[in-house]
Amino acid sequence: MRYQPHNYQAQATRFIEEHPEAAILLGMGLGKTIITLTAIWGLLLDTFEARRVLVIAPLRVARDTWPTEVLKWDHLDGLTVAVAVGTRQQRLNALAAGAMVTVINRENIPWLVKTLGGQWPFDMVVIDELSSFKNHKAARFKALSSVRPHIHRIVGLTGTPAANGLEDLWAQFKLLDGGERLGRYITRYRERWFTPDRRNGMQVFSYKPRPGAEAEIYEAIGDITLSMKTTDYLDLPELTITTVPVELNPKERNVYERMVRDMVVDLDGVVVDAANAAALSGKLLQLASGAVYNETGQTIEVHERKLDALEDLLEAANGQSLLVAYWHKHDAARIQACFPQARQLQTTDDFEAWNAGEVPLALIHPASAGHGLNLQSGGHLLVWFSLTWSLELYQQTNARLHRQAQTQPVTITHLTAKNTIDEQVLAALEAKDTTQTRLIDAVVATLTPERK
Repeated sequence: MRYQPHNYQAQATRFIEEHPEAAILLGMGLGKTIITLTAIWGLLLDTFEARRVLVIAPLRVARDTWPTEVLKWDHLDGLTVAVAVGTRQQRLNALAAGAMVTVINRENIPWLVKTLGGQWPFDMVVIDELSSFKNHKAARFKALSSVRPHIHRIVGLTGTPAANGLEDLWAQFKLLDGGERLGRYITRYRERWFTPDRRNGMQVFSYKPRPGAEAEIYEAIGDITLSMKTTDYLDLPELTITTVPVELNPKERNVYERMVRDMVVDLDGVVVDAANAAALSGKLLQLASGAVYNETGQTIEVHERKLDALEDLLEAANGQSLLVAYWHKHDAARIQACFPQARQLQTTDDFEAWNAGEVPLALIHPASAGHGLNLQSGGHLLVWFSLTWSLELYQQTNARLHRQAQTQPVTITHLTAKNTIDEQVLAALEAKDTTQTRLIDAVVATLTPERK
C-alpha cells in the first residue's frame, strides 16, 4: 500500500529523525506506528544514523501491530523485522536473526538486558507507550536504564504521558534524556515542582503540583517533545455521548444502601464485606451493575437492570453491531448467559471477526482495548455496561471506534444505576479527574460523610 502522509505525520517523522531524544505525544488514531517506522527506515537505510533498532511495546501490539505495519506499506520495503515474544527459545531465535528492527514486549525487558549482558546491540530504541515506564521502581525501568548509555537514539511514543498526574513524567523523561531536563532524581523533581499533599507525620503519600508547575515542566521538556491532539489534525466522525439510567427497585436499593452504610451486607446468607474505602468503591460498582463477589470469589446476583437496558439497546440497534465494554468478569459472564450471541474480543481472530462485521454483540475489557487496536471497521456503537476508574483506559476504549477511518457517526452510551457510585465515577471521568486516589477520596466523602 502506498503511504501518503498527512502534513502532521511528515512533521512528526522529521522530528524523530532530527532529535536523538524524542518524546512523541500523539493522540489516539494519529498513526504513531507508521510515523515512527518511516523515520526508522530513513535512519537505517538512507542516512545510516542508526544500525539496529529495538521496539518495546505491549504484548499484543508487539506481536501483531508492528510487524503487520511493516508489511503493509510499500515505502518500508527492505526493512527486516523480528518479533521477540513467546517462549524463551522463540525470543532467542528472534535475537539471533539479526533483523534491522527487533520488537519485544515490555515485560521481557529485564530478561533481554540480562540475556545480552554487555553485548547490547541496539543503538536506537523505540518505546511504544512510554507511559508504561512511568514507575521508576519497576524492573523494566531499572533494566532499560542500565543500558541507556549504549543507546544513541531513543523515541518515546504515547498519547497519555501523565494520565495519573505530572509525577508520571519524571521517569519517562529520565529514560529519554538521563535527567537533563527534569532532574536526575525523583526527590529533586518533587522538591522543585511539587508540595506534599496527603501525609501522616513525616510520611508523604502523595504530592500536588505547585502553582505554575505544569507550564514550567512543559517548557523544560519542550525542545525534545512533539505534542499533537487528535482533534486538531483529523476530521473525526460525529460523536454522540449519552447516558441510559436504570432504576433499582426498593429491595435492590436497600442492598446497595446497606453496603454504603455498613460496608457489609448479607445476601441470602452470604456475607459480602468491604475492608476499606477502595474495596468499598469496588463493591459498590459491582452492585450498581447487578452482581458482586464475596470473599471466596463467588458471584452473588442482585439485579438485572442493566441487562434489561442492554436488551433494549440491542433492539434499537436493529442489527447493527454493538461493542460492550465491561469491567468485572461476572459482567461478561452474565451478559453471555443472557445473550448467547455475545462474543468476547480477546484473540487476533476475535478482532478480525469483529472488523469483518461477523460479531453482532462483542464484549471487550478496557485493558484489552488499548494501544494499537483498531476496531472502527466493525461498528460504531459502544456501550459501557460497567465503568472503570482509569481515565486512560476509558479514553482508549472510546477511541477504538471514534478514530480515523471510521465512516459512521459514533455513539457511546453509558449504563448507569441512578443514585449510585456509577454517577460519581462517570462525572469524575468526564471532568478528567485522572488520579485514582482523588476518585476514591471523592467517592468516600460523598457516600459516607458521617463516617469518621
